[in-house]
Amino acid sequence: MEDCILQLHHITKEFPGVKALDDVNLDIKRGEVHALVGENGAGKSTLMKIISGEYTDYAGDLLWDGKKADFRGIKESEKTGITIIHQELGLVLSMNICENIFLGDEICTNGIINWDEEYLKCKKALSDLNLNLSPQTRVGNLGIGQQQLVEIAKALSKEVKLLILDEPTAPLTEKDSENLLDLVEDLKKRGITVIFISHKLGEVFRIADRITVLRDGKTISTRDKSDYTVDSLINEMVGRKLDNCFEPRDCELGETMLEVRDWSAFDGVNGKWILKDININVRAGEIIGLSGMIGAGRTELAMSIFGVLDYAVSGHIKLDGKEIQRFKNSKESIDAGVYYLTEDRKQYGLVLTSDIAYNSTLASLDKFQDNIRISHEREIAAVNQKVQELSIKTPSILQTVGYLSGGNQQKVCIAKALLTQPRVLILDEATRGIDIGAKTEIYKLINKMAEDGIAVIMISSELPEVLGMSDRIYVLREGEISAEFDNRERNITQEQIALAATGGMVV
Repeated sequence: MEDCILQLHHITKEFPGVKALDDVNLDIKRGEVHALVGENGAGKSTLMKIISGEYTDYAGDLLWDGKKADFRGIKESEKTGITIIHQELGLVLSMNICENIFLGDEICTNGIINWDEEYLKCKKALSDLNLNLSPQTRVGNLGIGQQQLVEIAKALSKEVKLLILDEPTAPLTEKDSENLLDLVEDLKKRGITVIFISHKLGEVFRIADRITVLRDGKTISTRDKSDYTVDSLINEMVGRKLDNCFEPRDCELGETMLEVRDWSAFDGVNGKWILKDININVRAGEIIGLSGMIGAGRTELAMSIFGVLDYAVSGHIKLDGKEIQRFKNSKESIDAGVYYLTEDRKQYGLVLTSDIAYNSTLASLDKFQDNIRISHEREIAAVNQKVQELSIKTPSILQTVGYLSGGNQQKVCIAKALLTQPRVLILDEATRGIDIGAKTEIYKLINKMAEDGIAVIMISSELPEVLGMSDRIYVLREGEISAEFDNRERNITQEQIALAATGGMVV
C-alpha cells in the first residue's frame, strides 16, 4: 500500500460472548489525519488497543512501517513511535506536569532522576504546544482542556510518529475543542500521523483526510472525506436512516414537582462561593435544560440537590408542593423520589466488573425486598423488562457491564435510575461520549420519561441538545443563574445561550 505507516489485515478479536472485531482491515497513510467513526460497540477502541499493544490475543496481522509487528504491551508500541490518548486521561492529579510527562520514562543518571534535564525537556514540550505553564504546576489544578494538552505534551516527549486520539474533545468546552483541533492540524504539518476517533461529525469533516467506518465490528468503508456527506456517513455508521434526533413533544405539564429557592454552596477550604442564590423549578412532565460553561456550577447544583456535595449548602427545597429538609445523602434523596444520574458513569455510575442485573437494582433493592430477603425472581423480571424497554444490546442480564458499549452502559445507568421510580430525574451529560444512533435512542427515552410525568432536569454541554430537548432553559455563569429562556416553541438560538453563559448581553 502506498506509503502506509500502519496496516491491519483481517483483525478479529473476541471477548466472552461478544465478537468485538470481525475481519477488520485498515490502512493509515504516513502524515494523514485518519478519522475512525462508528456507533458505540462498533469496535473502535478495541482496535486501538490492539494497535497500541494493550490487547495481544487477536487473530490477523499488524504491519508497522511495512514490517509485521507483534506488540506485547504499550511499552513496545511506544518505542516504535505509537502513542494513544484515551478519553479517560491517564494523569496523576497529585503530581506536577513534569512528573506526569516522564512518569515511567524518567531520565536517569546512575539510577538518579535528572530533574534538570526533565525540566528543560518538559518546558520545551509545553512551549511547542503554546502552553504557558510551569512544569512544576500540579496537574490537579488544571482545567480538563489543559490536562488534555499535558497528555499530548507527554506523547510528543516520546518522539511520537502515530498519535491516536480517542474521543479527545468529549469532556472539553467548545473553545478548548477548537484549540485541540487547531493543534491536530499543526501536528499534521509537523509530519505526525493522527488517528482521530470522535462522535462529533463536524470535527471529523473539519480535520480528517480520510474516514473509515466500523459497524458491528466490521470495516464498512474507507474513503476520502470528500466522498462522504454527513447523511451518507451516518447511514454507513448506523446501517439505517435516522429520523430527526429531536422529535416534537406535546405533553401536558403537571404541577411544580421540584422547587429550589435561595440555593447557595460555599467552599470553606478555598473561601469562595460555588453556587449563589439559585432559584429554579421544574414541573411534572417538563424537561428543563441546564446550560453554561464547564465550571459554571451545573454539576455542583445537581449534586447539592441530591445531597452529595461536600460543601456548606443553604437554601430551601419544595417537593411536590411541600417544604422538605435538605437531603443529607443520596439515600434520602432517592427515597423521596429524586435521582441524579452522574456525568461519570464509569467511576460513579456503574460497577464495571459486575453484571447488568446487579448494577440495575443497586439503588432500588428495597423495592424487591420481601420481609427480610430480596426476591430475586421479581428483581430479575424487573431488570429483564428494563433491558427490553431500553433496547439494551446484551446476550444476558448476567453480562458484565464493562464489556458493553458506552451507549449500552449509559442505558444500564438509566435502567438503574428508573427502577428507583423517580418523580424528579436529574441527567448530567447523559449522552457524553455516545454515538449519534445511541443519542437518538436516549432522547426518545427522555421524552418518554417526561410523557410518563417525570420532571426532568437535563445538564448538557452540547447546545443543539439543550435547544432540541428543553421546554425551558436555565443558564449558569460563575455559580449564578444568568438567564432563563422559554423554549417551548424551540425558537431560542445557540447565540443567546452562549452570550448568557459568557456574560454577554442577551437579546
